[in-house]
Amino acid sequence: MFDRISEGFKSAINKIRMKDDEKALKKALDELKKNLLKADVHFKTVKDLLKEVEVETKRAGIGKANFLKALDKALKDILTAPGNYGFVFSPKPPTVVMMTGLQGSGKTTTTAKLANYLKTFKKKKVLMVAADLQRLAAVEQLKQLAEANDLDICYDENAKDAVEVAKKCLDKAKEKFYDVVIIDTAGRLAIDEELMDELVRMKKEVNPDEIFYVADSLTGKDAINTAKAFDEKLDITGVILTKYDGDSKGGVALSIAHQVGKPLRFIGTGEKIADIEVFMPERIVSRIMGAGDIEGLVEKTSAVIDEKEAKKLTKKLKKGQFNYDDFLKQLEQMKKLGSMKNLLSMIPGMGNMLKQLGDIDLENSEEIKKIKAMINSMTKKERENPHLIKESASRRRRIAKGAGLSVQEVNRINKQFQNAAKMAKKFAGKKMPDMNELMKMTQGLKFPK
Repeated sequence: MFDRISEGFKSAINKIRMKDDEKALKKALDELKKNLLKADVHFKTVKDLLKEVEVETKRAGIGKANFLKALDKALKDILTAPGNYGFVFSPKPPTVVMMTGLQGSGKTTTTAKLANYLKTFKKKKVLMVAADLQRLAAVEQLKQLAEANDLDICYDENAKDAVEVAKKCLDKAKEKFYDVVIIDTAGRLAIDEELMDELVRMKKEVNPDEIFYVADSLTGKDAINTAKAFDEKLDITGVILTKYDGDSKGGVALSIAHQVGKPLRFIGTGEKIADIEVFMPERIVSRIMGAGDIEGLVEKTSAVIDEKEAKKLTKKLKKGQFNYDDFLKQLEQMKKLGSMKNLLSMIPGMGNMLKQLGDIDLENSEEIKKIKAMINSMTKKERENPHLIKESASRRRRIAKGAGLSVQEVNRINKQFQNAAKMAKKFAGKKMPDMNELMKMTQGLKFPK
């Protein structure tokens, strides 16, 4: 997600080889400047960051360690703006959120992602409000997202006034004791007076606790300019950056809080409903600097993995009894965590391995589809006892025919599964496996593509 920026930092840090070498520091700062501008970081942000890094490094004494410390501090300062981070609940429910932004920024999808995040990870009762009456498909899109992901929605297909829809749905939320109300508002292709008047009127009527500006990170510096314009009219409380997985540069995330003066609250990390992530400056800096985000990883996994089920699974793993039913259950749990690549990036030292794995898709990869087809062609007994397949050629032929696979593919998948079960048995109960050993054990395994 921050690959280009991380690589740029490494390149700059490597310029400093000796202590008290001012020429080396200048080279490092020049390299840093070049890489940050290439990554589309705003020039004013770059200027302020470089100045702080230079002053802090000289104060502590020029050297690689002090340069790193100064860079870490400067990044946190740049990413931190007055206001809250993550999602903050009102003392008196429901917490009311207005989602604002230009048309095409991903506002409607982000409304559903945020609702799903609050429902899944915070265990809250959330009501989405379809109040974008300008774009013909907006209400229908939110209805489809609600149905596909078991989310609650309030709408009026015959309504002409978005403000009235928001007010009626807010009343409903209070009656039904909802914890959060998220209002999807209208956007335009560009900022105009009519749009802003409607949003100002809605703000006055529903008195939101939060006004999020949803920005498309692919628009680069334009995202910063439009955020400023919305802030002037509405006094936004935070920014959500969408399509961040498609932004290879990543500079907008580093610039927006510094330039707009409002905190970046969430980032969209993929197309799926679970692909939204809380933006916490210290955690993001940790990932940029290659130290991962163990705290974020623990939060994510603990929210979706049942503790009793996890203990049962650990016992099975220790005994080497992991089966295909367990695999399917774990796959469903993992899907709730969002992008697998993003998840792995939270683990310290996984940067190089990620390049080898590519972008793992736990739902649509050909390999996972084959495994699912194979499992669906098994009997209950075979799913619970994978060794039965290894021991019987007739079972493998029957499963292959039912799954539309070759017998060789069934053999390969079953062998991979048993190797993975052995690996899981070896590491069961350990907090963190040795990465070199893990890589040796996984050589020859076919990762899903």
